[in-house]
Amino acid sequence: MKRYVAAQVRTSRPAQAKQSDVARESVHPVDRHVGQQIRIRRMQSNVSLGDLGAGIGVSLQQVQKYESGKNRVSASMLYELANCLKIPVSRFFEGLPDPETTQGQQFITEIDGKIAYISTAEGRRLIDDVLLLSPRVRSRVVALVSSIVDEEMEEHKDVSP
Repeated sequence: MKRYVAAQVRTSRPAQAKQSDVARESVHPVDRHVGQQIRIRRMQSNVSLGDLGAGIGVSLQQVQKYESGKNRVSASMLYELANCLKIPVSRFFEGLPDPETTQGQQFITEIDGKIAYISTAEGRRLIDDVLLLSPRVRSRVVALVSSIVDEEMEEHKDVSP
């Protein structure tokens, strides 16, 4: 009887490991949002990963994990991050729906692709460069990009069955 139980335990461990791998892979939308907000606020403040890590007492790799949402940020760490970046803690939650308005429904937050792009180095460089242009040239750039997008959409429409 004991051997059977031991064998049963051994066979259930891989299943448990597989379940925990799935749990690790899925990042809660709120954790992802908070992480993106940390990244955006850090970049706006012109603070490097290393400097922010040193300011809150963690490694730059840990800050990267917070920003990606891989590691959840505790309330005390959010407080430290806000203090280091000199912003209110509430800034990390801006853009999330109000839990009271969901009236008990489970909500899934879609992370805005625009914010995700702007928080990349390429997105930030694009915005910095566009802001150096005169307003007249900026509107021409927007018209050019819109024209390219329209052309791309037409090509995809023609290819689709």
